[in-house]
Amino acid sequence: MATEATTASKFQEPDLRPISQTPELKPETAHDGLRFWQFMIAGSIAGSVEHMAMFPVDTIKTHMQALRPCPLKPVGIRQAFRSIIQKEGPSALYRGIWAMGLGAGPAHAVYFSFYEVSKKFLSSGSDSSNSVAHAVSGVFATVSSDAVFTPMDMVKQRLQMGEGTYKGVWDCVKRVMREEGFGAFYASYRTTVLMNAPFTAVHFATYEAAKKALVEVSPERVVGDEEGWLVHATAGAAAGGLAAAVTTPLDVVKTQLQCQGVCGCDRFTSGSISDVLKTIVKKDGYRGLLRGWLPRMLFHAPAAAICWSTYEGVKSFFQDFNGDPNTV
Repeated sequence: MATEATTASKFQEPDLRPISQTPELKPETAHDGLRFWQFMIAGSIAGSVEHMAMFPVDTIKTHMQALRPCPLKPVGIRQAFRSIIQKEGPSALYRGIWAMGLGAGPAHAVYFSFYEVSKKFLSSGSDSSNSVAHAVSGVFATVSSDAVFTPMDMVKQRLQMGEGTYKGVWDCVKRVMREEGFGAFYASYRTTVLMNAPFTAVHFATYEAAKKALVEVSPERVVGDEEGWLVHATAGAAAGGLAAAVTTPLDVVKTQLQCQGVCGCDRFTSGSISDVLKTIVKKDGYRGLLRGWLPRMLFHAPAAAICWSTYEGVKSFFQDFNGDPNTV
């Protein structure tokens, strides 16, 4: 009986322990104190600014890389620029810019958000300056973003070469769909990925390494935990220029596949990269694989500088908007 009484008293005794409060739910962050959607916005703005600012140089590069009927003659930057201006006027340098605008924003939103999330995952528990993690993250980012960007990039290049062939973005989209089918929008996707995977790996690894080196050389450029815009711009320019030089041959192949059948450009029976490479070498020699390398470098070096400085600037804005990253 005593045992039963003791047991009963235990059950009747009120629980005076403090009730734990439900922790306040805070928005999930990736890293750097930012949320996933903020990385997407920062990347979208950076990509749009980059491509719009450098679009005329991209148009010149496309004209230089297009494989016209034989015999082919070397085309320099000044010659290509003069030819475009004389035949169609200055506005031709911006033909296709709306297609670029429609593709660059969403693609770069995917690009940078995938990069940041992958970098955080691959660098967890290791050195945050791990170049391998940055390179692999860049490859993941480009495979994803190219799936978004390739269709509009094809439209953009056809309009750049168009010479009146298409009335605009939607006319090009409708005619390609009707005459060549949906697959034409992704004819260069495999080549684009094979080009952009090494491009992005070299780009991100070089950018992070150059940024680290610049901070060590000029520590006064660091304000708190943030590098100055000049560090981002310089590292971005170095990364963009090097990556562009390394991947030019595949960029030439991509241009052939996207511009085939437009303004006298060759049409290929298959989308095989090896077939396109053989055609280029047969018609123009091995030098044909390097067509447009200089404007490509002149595009990507400043474009990367603009892109990275804009991206980091928008990230800094969101960090200030969110407050202390550690409390977000």
